[in-house]
Amino acid sequence: MRKLYSILIVLIIVGSTKLKAQDHNLSVDASKSMAEIQPTMYGIFFEDINFAADGGLYPELVKNRSFEFELGLMGWEEPNSDRHSFNQNSGKAQLVKYSDSTNNHNYVLVTVNDPEGYELINQGYRGMGIKKGEQYRVSFDAANKGAISAVKFELLDEEDNLVSSTTVPVNSINWKSYETEITPSETVEKAKLRMTFEGTGDIWMDMISIFPKDTWKGRKNGLRKDLVQLLAAMNPGFLRFPGGCIVEGRTLAQRYQWKKTVGPVEERETLVNRWNEEFSHRLTPDYFQSFGLGFYEYFQLSEDLGSEPLPILSCGIACQFNTGELVPMQDLDPYIQDALDLIEFANGGPETNWGKVRAEMGHPEPFQMKYIGIGNEQWGPEYIKRYKEFEKAIQAKYPEIIIVSGSGPFPDGEYFEYGWEQLKEMGAAIVDEHYYRSPEWFRENANRYDHYDRSGPKVFAGEYAAQSVAIASPENKNNWETALSEAAFMTGLERNADVVTLTSYAPLMAHKEGWQWTPDMIWFDNLQSYGTPNYYVQKLFGTNSGTNLLKITEDGKELIGQEELYASAVTDTNSGELIIKLVNTSSEEKSVKLDVKGTRLGSSGKMMVLQKQDLSAENSFENPTNIQPVEKTIKTGSRQLEVSLKPYSLNVLKLKMS
Repeated sequence: MRKLYSILIVLIIVGSTKLKAQDHNLSVDASKSMAEIQPTMYGIFFEDINFAADGGLYPELVKNRSFEFELGLMGWEEPNSDRHSFNQNSGKAQLVKYSDSTNNHNYVLVTVNDPEGYELINQGYRGMGIKKGEQYRVSFDAANKGAISAVKFELLDEEDNLVSSTTVPVNSINWKSYETEITPSETVEKAKLRMTFEGTGDIWMDMISIFPKDTWKGRKNGLRKDLVQLLAAMNPGFLRFPGGCIVEGRTLAQRYQWKKTVGPVEERETLVNRWNEEFSHRLTPDYFQSFGLGFYEYFQLSEDLGSEPLPILSCGIACQFNTGELVPMQDLDPYIQDALDLIEFANGGPETNWGKVRAEMGHPEPFQMKYIGIGNEQWGPEYIKRYKEFEKAIQAKYPEIIIVSGSGPFPDGEYFEYGWEQLKEMGAAIVDEHYYRSPEWFRENANRYDHYDRSGPKVFAGEYAAQSVAIASPENKNNWETALSEAAFMTGLERNADVVTLTSYAPLMAHKEGWQWTPDMIWFDNLQSYGTPNYYVQKLFGTNSGTNLLKITEDGKELIGQEELYASAVTDTNSGELIIKLVNTSSEEKSVKLDVKGTRLGSSGKMMVLQKQDLSAENSFENPTNIQPVEKTIKTGSRQLEVSLKPYSLNVLKLKMS
């Protein structure tokens, strides 16, 4: 009996010790602002990777609508035609390359010999997502050179059943634009377009398009609404576009050139996507950029989101992971002029050359651009030499513009150290850092910016994401461990808001069948989309960014992972709230007592909890909200409160200050 009693006493003592080890007394000093939280603190990085633009945010259903892909008929099929035959019982489509002087080079010549036997089919971007009862705009350009009386458009489901059709008379021998509408009778994830013809002879066709009418803000041929709604819900402070490595191109000839992405959509020049064959495990040779989503649309989206536009331009170096081609220094002027002209396009009056282009597109008022990025993640002396020339020219003409430079593709090492040394010596304004690392790295580096030079350049954490397996591995997952580790790291970004002024997760979007890179923050198919756990972490930080940084400590020390606890605190002078973010990365529940100095609290507040016991858990199309924030009301004292932090949880407290 005595032995049993002794064991019981030991268990009680051990249990008490364990409980005590999980108790934390934190102090928040609301009497003094440590730094201003910039409105740009949490933003969005968009790149056309993973079919994020064509087939995604830009919801054109017809792939290669203008026959401008490298293989002009890629995406189109003629099941009853034979290239080695006259096709007397059907017909044939032939590519006509009519111009090298404009951005639109090709159209298609369709010869119909037997209208009963000929059909032209487009599969779309991994199929066409269509919704029952919704209206879709059908448009095309045509010149009727034969006895064709009409073109019939049919939408078919996966079993080739007809779900909608419309017939359009074609009545002009000259080029003419036609437009009508079509309404599906069923919802289909992977529909396809079948075109047939009434009559025989030749007809020239171009810009064959099917577009949902229900777009973001109802704009004609506008953006996919559900995807933009996910972005808007994040309250992003900036939109960085158009990438990423997409800016650089595999070669200089394939770099992103913004001037080719503005003006009438039909005049924008299609370009191969640099991600089309980057990874042998995810070859996508049909990945091209139509630029229906171009720089004007990016600026417009930034304005819609209330975000600062942050365009990134080529610095005259192709992607250094590919060819690394250099434009000679004596030939750099056109690249610099592109940057100067972009500023004029964004900010110039309608009387200026490029301001006039913007005004003619429908936006006479300037976009009020403040930032421009030169180069994506270039490195080495050749980048610094070119960056200096850009900086000199931009500052001479537009001294108010803030220029973003880059420190290369890695968060450490000789490229990184060289870049920072040179850029700091130059007095650069903002340096872009990128890091794709393990979840452990993110948890262990919450103090990364604690000792950065406060008088040096500011930091843009422009691309980051925890990799569950390895960088660019196709097996990476958007699981709860990666998201929770990012949350822990983000408390360190926020605690250093005097140095870190912009941050963004990357990449942003991925089509479930068209992806090249994982992980990604938002996943979508042709009909649906969902936010990953990483999305909800970003959303919680972005919608609770506050305006002023406060000091939060335990035993006088900032929380950077001691006993697996991380913390940051801000006030929001607009809402009169104290906002505290607490991340518990341990498997044990933690009891936290908060002492607040310098203000009094209301009697209650809100606590938003993002939590899952299973670190491998993910969201999915089948269960898109498996991991999402849960909000509850908590009671507070005038200067104190106690909360319990569940294992593996991000907790955001919003407390009214009186």
